[in-house]
Amino acid sequence: MCGIVGILGRHEVAPALVEALRRLEYRGYDSAGIATLRDGKLDRRRAVGKLVNLSDALVHDPLPGKSGIGHTRWATHGAPTERNAHPHRAGSVAVVHNGIIENYKALRDSLAADGYAPETDTDTETVALLAQRHVAAGKDPVEAAMATIDELKGAFALVFLFDGHPDLMIGARKGSPLAIGHGEGEMFLGSDAIALAPLTDTITYLEEGDRAILTRDGVEIRDESGAQVSREPQKIRMDAARVDKGGHKHFMAKEIAEQPVVLANALQAYLSDDGIVLPEPGIDFDKVERMVMVACGTAYYACVTAKYWFEQLAGIPVEVDIASEFRYREPPISKGTVALFVSQSGETADTLAALRHCTGRADSILSVVNVESSSIARESDLALPIHAGTEIGVASTKAFTCQLNVLLLLALRAAEARGKMSNSEVATLLDELRRLPGVFNAALGRDDIIRETAEDLADAHDVLFLGRGLMFPLALEGALKLKEISYIHAEAYASGELKHGPIALIDHAVPVVVMAPRDHLFEKTVSNMQEVIARGGPVVLITDAAGAAEAGDDAWRTIVMPDVDPRLTPLLYALPAQLLAYHAAVAKGTDVDQPRNLAKSVTVE
Repeated sequence: MCGIVGILGRHEVAPALVEALRRLEYRGYDSAGIATLRDGKLDRRRAVGKLVNLSDALVHDPLPGKSGIGHTRWATHGAPTERNAHPHRAGSVAVVHNGIIENYKALRDSLAADGYAPETDTDTETVALLAQRHVAAGKDPVEAAMATIDELKGAFALVFLFDGHPDLMIGARKGSPLAIGHGEGEMFLGSDAIALAPLTDTITYLEEGDRAILTRDGVEIRDESGAQVSREPQKIRMDAARVDKGGHKHFMAKEIAEQPVVLANALQAYLSDDGIVLPEPGIDFDKVERMVMVACGTAYYACVTAKYWFEQLAGIPVEVDIASEFRYREPPISKGTVALFVSQSGETADTLAALRHCTGRADSILSVVNVESSSIARESDLALPIHAGTEIGVASTKAFTCQLNVLLLLALRAAEARGKMSNSEVATLLDELRRLPGVFNAALGRDDIIRETAEDLADAHDVLFLGRGLMFPLALEGALKLKEISYIHAEAYASGELKHGPIALIDHAVPVVVMAPRDHLFEKTVSNMQEVIARGGPVVLITDAAGAAEAGDDAWRTIVMPDVDPRLTPLLYALPAQLLAYHAAVAKGTDVDQPRNLAKSVTVE
């Protein structure tokens, strides 16, 4: 959620810290700051709002030093103010933190009894105060940091810097990701590889409970018990860490436009002349009696879509759950159950916790992720990468369509293995799937009519989305996209539910987006659309040529998509949903890539 970077460098680190934080802006934040060791003494600069405010502060009041830590904060405990911004400092200790310290109130009471009073509203300051108390008791920095970490409950990625120790930086990871970067005579810490990409191409990912003691000569990693352990460094692809907009006004626009290419790449990774090829060790679908799919947000809607595919194509019963509810409901996991988890970052806190609940209970743990080195991927029996490339925009676009692509391929593999579809039937649908990148390119040519429609929608205070069958989860996703980035209140319903309450909302001021390709459910959906029109509701119909011809001219706006096999419509119809939201947000002048109150990677509950 928040962004962390730390540098033990050979040169002045303030500019590099700010640049690394800039690469983490996509995660979402409301304040930022850095701390360095200047002549062995800690000093810091912090600012509320965008990083440009921190950059301005550094122009007027520079911060020298070759060792430093930086942070972009998304407020949890305490308002987004300069006082609450990271890094936090207590005496000789400075700390940056991602996550939530659950026992901070009890720790504060203990600290207060010893005369250590907080100056901020944050849970993170408690970490700095604890470390300072240990230093004052005679512990060296490493001992003080380890003792502090042992006292904490909750989720965290932490980085410590100490007065008088310019060649020492200490990191710890529990529940929130943290990576070590290796340089020549330099060492780095970051909340993800994107932050470190300009600094190094060699990364070591800390595992759950790890603590790292960095000097410029290298790193010592200890596990939660204190035992020294080895974690294998990895080379990162520099192209995977690019964060430029490629000539587009926003990252979201670029990522929408990239979908034909990334879909083609993903298909190439999973398809051969012999059909669908899964990574090892694969899965025996003959033994699967039930699937549980768990995710959050957009990834959850990908799972809801996949439920239709797995049940209709492969005959596998599927339960889909929101990760935060699944974990605390503690559902029983019966024999023959495969648990599947979907997360773009692979670090989503609720999804990771749900995975751990299923470990040892489910027969197999599968994951669909965009980051192959992520915690969710590493803790799965089989991790299926979506090959979307780095996604910077907070509102997921290309990752969603790539998640759908991998889930459909998995469902087809299951259908074939269980004898529910013949080899020739699967091959025919795969041929249609191979055409999809080209169909996407054609669909992008509808951008003008979508933009005009979105500009009219931008004046609405409320918008409803309707869909049946495979279009129901797409309606949910369309509503989520619109409210995420345009801040227009939007809700989605299964079309058949319209008469069970939502129709009371319909009037001339409430546009209704109806997602309805010409399939076996089309006539029923059009009947629902007519109920809206009869009550004065303006309808935006998203359909294909046959659907547009049958529906006639009753809709306020009709967006005609290219023809595609009905089973592939969720992938294609994600595109107009994304573009409607994007153009509405642009028309309203909102922050498209970093919408208010949202973060890209949600690593706290």
